Amino acid sequence: MKYVLVTGGVVSGLGKGVTASSIGLLLQACGLRVTSIKIDPYLNTDAGTMSPFEHGEVFVLDDGGEVDLDLGNYERFLDSTLTRDNNLTTGKIYQSVIDKERKGDYLGRTVQVVPHITDAIQEWIERVANVPVDGKDGPPDVCVIELGGTIGDIESMPFIEALGQFSYKVGPGNFCLVHVSLVPVLSVVGEQKTKPTQHSVRGLRSLGLTPNILACRSTKALEDNVKTKLSQFCHVPEENIVTLYDVPNIWHVPLLLRDQKAHEAILKELNLLGKAVEADVTEWTARTKIYDTLQDPVRIAMVGKYTGLTDSYLSVLKALLHASVACHKKLVVDWVAASDLEEITAQETPDVHKAAWDLLKGADGILVPGGFGDRGVQGKILATKYARENQVPFLGICLGMQLAVVEFARSILGFEDANSTEFEPETPSPCVIFMPEGSTTHMGGTMRLGSRRTYFQVPDCKSAKLYGNAKFVDERHRHRYEVNPDMIQEIENAGLSFVGKDETGRRMEIVELQNHPYFVGVQFHPEFKSRPGKPSALFLGLIAAASGCLEAVLQASGKVSKVSTTRVANGAATGKVYQNGNVYSNGNGLHH
Repeated sequence: MKYVLVTGGVVSGLGKGVTASSIGLLLQACGLRVTSIKIDPYLNTDAGTMSPFEHGEVFVLDDGGEVDLDLGNYERFLDSTLTRDNNLTTGKIYQSVIDKERKGDYLGRTVQVVPHITDAIQEWIERVANVPVDGKDGPPDVCVIELGGTIGDIESMPFIEALGQFSYKVGPGNFCLVHVSLVPVLSVVGEQKTKPTQHSVRGLRSLGLTPNILACRSTKALEDNVKTKLSQFCHVPEENIVTLYDVPNIWHVPLLLRDQKAHEAILKELNLLGKAVEADVTEWTARTKIYDTLQDPVRIAMVGKYTGLTDSYLSVLKALLHASVACHKKLVVDWVAASDLEEITAQETPDVHKAAWDLLKGADGILVPGGFGDRGVQGKILATKYARENQVPFLGICLGMQLAVVEFARSILGFEDANSTEFEPETPSPCVIFMPEGSTTHMGGTMRLGSRRTYFQVPDCKSAKLYGNAKFVDERHRHRYEVNPDMIQEIENAGLSFVGKDETGRRMEIVELQNHPYFVGVQFHPEFKSRPGKPSALFLGLIAAASGCLEAVLQASGKVSKVSTTRVANGAATGKVYQNGNVYSNGNGLHH
């Protein structure tokens, strides 16, 4: 087993996760099997109870693991299926060591950070690294490990010590350290400064880790004299110093690393040059070129609670992007704070209220994502009502689906007091109720989590067609509340169809509105399984409906296969989407 460790220095937020994902993708393109581990030094057992404002979205895995959003990047870039064990936290390690101590596994010895915590970290890494994540048998070839935080953080010290021991244990030729650092450009003098990186590498070396490759974040490519200086002071060969300069989108990062031969430097350090083949990123390059050349916009209003931090909805954004590239549309997301749509905002700040409604009314499609808490709920209901009444393509996810049912019950069935018991526990018309198996005392890991099967009840519904006329679909869940099964018959009789249900038939999974271009609500989170080359079916439906080409996609049973590019006379790249053998080319939507 070979290991690539990605660390970060100087400041946080440099893009270690994207760098680690890009390295994994390049190694995969060289014919190697790759797995990933993300180390988060916080004391939480997992990311499940953390606020999106604090740490971005909580990414959910097939096995129900609630993990850091970087694992979403790994899955999207590598098209892999990770497990909760691929996210290692201080909380998990300390909990496992304390559990062993309580059982008496340490035979009366004093339990210490070294060696017990550090040994537990190494054992965890070795165990997880050998688990395949690509659906094939046998262990992977390479494990890419990302150490969260910044070198020098007090909470990451046990991990750095463990990784230092681990690099010595596996030996040279089996361990490669890529250090991501910042080379700032001072606007006053316009000169690239190497001192922050020098100090960062010095700190890393003092902790027992020596970088093999430097990945330097900067606004522009590193100048030759800067590379020479970094090489001298950081003891890293010049050919092993790469620049991660600012690019239009993160799909360029693997190509940036490939152009600078970063994968060859890693393969050389790991003695894998003989096993690897030439990196084949043809499809990735083609898709990136298409992304760069898109001009025809599609506007999606994102009506949410955490609009101040886009990372809160990272997977939703990525799923929208994947679908818009497949439809050859340039995605424009209009962020609408749900509370700004409410009447109380109209009274307090009318300008903000008007601006929010103008954005909503100017959108080609409306998306209401999941969320927790009652802030902005009324605004989401108003946005849902607008989409329903004005035939605007709509997708509601988790809470968004539940609120679509509440809005329908209020407006069509006449239950003015219809609500979810999450927001109004004593409501006389509970459209959404707490699930019987949920815990009212413990928050962490007590929701309905992970991959669950949904069976289509109506074979010719839009959702089933988008999923390729499948009889069932497996998607990931994260919820405590569900649509009240006792109200289903009355709601369906009024025209809102529950076209997808769980295996019992009592838990509602997919809802569609009859006689509407595209009004879909889902209890699950389809965004978590969307991939650049395989967009989520329901997001594809939303973008296609918003672009006026849903019928073409439905005729193709929602299938979008590999992207290719052809050269036109002026040398620009034009993309084509192939669906069931038919070519749909760029223009005003998908044209036959």
